[in-house]
Amino acid sequence: MKSMERTGHMQIVLAKEMGFCFGVRRAVELASRASGGGAVATLGALVHNAQVVRHLEDRGIRVADELSQIASGTLVIASHGAAPAVTQAAEARGLSVVDATCPMVRATQRKAERLANEGFTVIVFGDPHHAEVRGILGWGQGRATVVSRVEELATLPRARRIALLAQSTHSAEAYQAIAQRLLEQRMADCIEIRVYNTICDATAKRQAAAAGLAHEVEVIIVVGGRDSANTRRLAEICTREGAIAHQIEEAAELDPAWVAGRIRVGVTAGASTPDWVVQEVIEALQRLGGELCAE
Repeated sequence: MKSMERTGHMQIVLAKEMGFCFGVRRAVELASRASGGGAVATLGALVHNAQVVRHLEDRGIRVADELSQIASGTLVIASHGAAPAVTQAAEARGLSVVDATCPMVRATQRKAERLANEGFTVIVFGDPHHAEVRGILGWGQGRATVVSRVEELATLPRARRIALLAQSTHSAEAYQAIAQRLLEQRMADCIEIRVYNTICDATAKRQAAAAGLAHEVEVIIVVGGRDSANTRRLAEICTREGAIAHQIEEAAELDPAWVAGRIRVGVTAGASTPDWVVQEVIEALQRLGGELCAE
């Protein structure tokens, strides 16, 4: 951490909703319980947070980049889920499988599967490179496609029945915009369009809390993994709402210059950020002269 000289009195204001969500906490608990029964691995990071991954590695849970790297033992499916082919391939290799997919993501996967079986073209609004989106596409059985920008809707082939789903960590505002454009462009030649709100409630609450916090403070420290989509979204929302936002993974990255002379500094955290990491950031701000606001 950079030199932590005190900057004078300032208030530290915490977002009303932040940090570990139910799905992430559940995934960590499932993986931890599995670690007592032999070799355990996850295919990619269990959650998008380096501190959590290191904590699990200390308990003997390693991260594999490919299924071929897991010769035996247990595979834990990450909280953001996976395509059904992953589980099938793991079981074919003789691995035990613990499914730690977030229940919200699991519900979206099942929607994609059911809609595909009913003959719908399934559009998933999200990051095409994100593990959650790739998993949902896999459940769509070849009838699902992904768009990341409104403009991409116009490039999709015509379809008579369309269903729209969203990556769970997307912003509600962006999803509303793409749903509106879909209805405008495709209503005339579709017999049915269905729009499902599959944005996680915990994500929506954290985004709303971050937006509110941005109007109460001058600077916001956003705590969470660099690979965490929902954490990046919080930083984007804070900036859009007029606050200066700095995203960090841990307290050691906090620059005292960011808060020097500030009266009110906010703190929020992504859904995959553990409580102890948030607390370390708060303590670092307190060493810089900050006092927790009682609001």
